[in-house]
Amino acid sequence: MGAGVAGAIAPEGTPSLLSRERIVARPGFNRWLVPPAALAIHLCIGMAYGLSVFWLPLTRALSVGKPAPAACPDMGVMTALFTTTCDWRVSDLVTVFSIGIVVLGLSAALFGGWLERAGPRKAGIAAALCWGGGFLIGAFGVYIHQLWLVWLGMGLIGGIGLGLGYISPVSTLIKWFPDRRGMATGMAIMGFGGGAMIGSPLADSLIKSFRTADSAGVWQTLAVMGVGYILFMLGGAFGYRVPPAGWRPDGWTSPAAKNAMIASGHVHLRDAHKTVQFWMIWLVLFLNVSAGIGVLALASPMLQEIFGGELIGLPGTGFSALDAGQKAQVAAIAAGFVGLLSLFNILGRFFWASMSDRIGRKVTYAIFFALGGLLYAAAPWAAGIGSQALFVAIFCVILSMYGGGFATVPAYLADVFGTQFVGAIHGRLLTAWSMAGIVGPFVITKIREAQVAAGVQGADLYGRTMYVLASFLAVGFLCNLLVRPLAQRWFMSDSERASLDVRAGATASGPSGSFGIGRGGFSAGAALAWAVVGIPIVWGIGITLSKAFILFR
Repeated sequence: MGAGVAGAIAPEGTPSLLSRERIVARPGFNRWLVPPAALAIHLCIGMAYGLSVFWLPLTRALSVGKPAPAACPDMGVMTALFTTTCDWRVSDLVTVFSIGIVVLGLSAALFGGWLERAGPRKAGIAAALCWGGGFLIGAFGVYIHQLWLVWLGMGLIGGIGLGLGYISPVSTLIKWFPDRRGMATGMAIMGFGGGAMIGSPLADSLIKSFRTADSAGVWQTLAVMGVGYILFMLGGAFGYRVPPAGWRPDGWTSPAAKNAMIASGHVHLRDAHKTVQFWMIWLVLFLNVSAGIGVLALASPMLQEIFGGELIGLPGTGFSALDAGQKAQVAAIAAGFVGLLSLFNILGRFFWASMSDRIGRKVTYAIFFALGGLLYAAAPWAAGIGSQALFVAIFCVILSMYGGGFATVPAYLADVFGTQFVGAIHGRLLTAWSMAGIVGPFVITKIREAQVAAGVQGADLYGRTMYVLASFLAVGFLCNLLVRPLAQRWFMSDSERASLDVRAGATASGPSGSFGIGRGGFSAGAALAWAVVGIPIVWGIGITLSKAFILFR
């Protein structure tokens, strides 16, 4: 075997279309083509946050065109899974999301090592088939009214697609943008936050289009979106390229010598979880996500119950005193609040991750926890003085840092553990997300139930909840302080790393350099790739803003 100019191996025979060797970039490649490929995948799997658009139509799937719902009040879970005569309950359908998020973390942890060996293209294709295929299986389950198929397709198989799709670009982007690690991962993970912003209104339009006198229009919508997701994600997967081993942008030098928090070596996957630093960052992500996801779970009822009639020009009128029509108006305003939070969640992923390139990952998380804790503690005060604008502004900033935490953590891991196995290490770290997805909403819901049982109403209803969330962030602040540079014994030797590069088919023609691939920039191809992902994003932002404007009328 001989090394080519671009750092790719020229093996005996042509490597397969899906092999890692096949996607090593050649001279003249524009690295700015890789972020749109990652966005194409993340925008699709981000619909995981928008699945709730299907739940209400599915609770009447058997009752379309009939005078009464096909309800079975005493139905157990096992009956719900296999019944063909009873409509499903929202609680049975929401389980799909829970399964998906748990499997996301588990599959990211289990398949992270395989991804590093197989490369992002193969992982992206597997993600496309699992996520889009999960929608198709779910569509068939809805068509024959078998809930277990919906759980299997959109929950279990789709969850595997979520995990693989989420981590597929991380290592690749960090290696392509060593000069802008945070910004690069922020661009991709921003897509996950924006997926529902695009997918939810699209699904709603399709459901309305397919709805007939005897069909809710859901299975057709799932089938169309499943095929669309497969095609769009495959386009992203085939757009992936990996840099030659030793590649670096022209004129760039590693900041490791100037910043003790940025490692100059690389930790093997087998050793990362043995370090205290890994578990401190695990807790950092867990606590940040637990607090933020708790707010997302209760954002709509929180605004309605705290401000009640004030939202529609009836100051002093509690939520419970409103009639059905007034509650509908309040619910519409709360939906705008949720949409605004989603937008800040998305924008925060790019803003904070990019900011971390300038101020450092540890400082960025310190801001998340210190400022976030103060804002959580201030929220009850804003509610107490009846300032809707201040209350909304507080939670917009909080949700920007929630999203920013997701986008910044891959770069944080690359700084501490090096880039060789950062994708797989990130996959293992995402088990913190799975755990937070259970713990956060559970804790927040239980506190609210206790407050309601005690007769607490209005602005005081969520006060204790906010203080508990502030305490989560206080602990996270301490965990972040404990993240220190790793001792030299944890890093791989040069010979071990070189051996890994050879096995990965990415042996460089020299120790390091640009290999004919510069920093990249504007080109017709890059403009087209960004337009393909940018147009849906702009459309989704427009829809979200139009709904959020109701807050300010």
